[in-house]
Amino acid sequence: MKKRSTTAPSHRSVIWVTGASRGIGREIAAAFASLGCDVALSSREGKALRKAVKSIRELGGRAYSFPCDVKDERGVFRVAQAIASALGPVDVLVNNAGITAFKPFLKTPVGEFRDIIATNLLGPVLCTKAVLPSMVKRKRGGWIFNILSNAALRTFEDSTAYTAAKAGLLALGKVLREELRGDSIRVVGVLPGPVETAMWSRRERLKFSSRMMKPRSVAKAVLAVYRMPEDTVVDQIVLRPMKGDID
Repeated sequence: MKKRSTTAPSHRSVIWVTGASRGIGREIAAAFASLGCDVALSSREGKALRKAVKSIRELGGRAYSFPCDVKDERGVFRVAQAIASALGPVDVLVNNAGITAFKPFLKTPVGEFRDIIATNLLGPVLCTKAVLPSMVKRKRGGWIFNILSNAALRTFEDSTAYTAAKAGLLALGKVLREELRGDSIRVVGVLPGPVETAMWSRRERLKFSSRMMKPRSVAKAVLAVYRMPEDTVVDQIVLRPMKGDID
């Protein structure tokens, strides 16, 4: 295989997907790569990230590894600058990185609560801050996809920290969407129900696999929104398994 250039042609859209080493993020990255976009994949998991990039490249996609912990403010801005230098300014940001803990409020330590909020809510804030000024300045529009959860709309026990973070990001996206309409920047909230990812334990995945959506299904929905006519915007999409949520 020929060595790929790290410099992207100016006409090719640049996509940044966080939490892209596996699951939904990896499938979204692969979906955008299938359109011929330059896709920057980020994750804290270096080995898995390199594997994801390799798999996309083997299919002919343009994928690049940019390790990043979205909780690290300086690190996020360094990565955003590195992506812009190597590929060009980001046209589409996919805020997907997320963690959870299935615990009730009283059994969730403050440190764990802080970590979940920092990853699922503050992380998207930092990534958006890092790329949004360029989107506005270039006057070419842009996209911000926030991968949320049905937990932001429904009440599920033993999910206090995760629900608080996702509900906060949902609210943030609503306000940001109105602030950016004049700049033709689309802010899309994606709220999937149960998806078969490593966020669930192996036992839960085996038990409920028939009740869960596949990560690729979420990626296809994101791509469908991205490919809508220019005079149309989808503000929010709710995706649920055909058999309904797992209570």
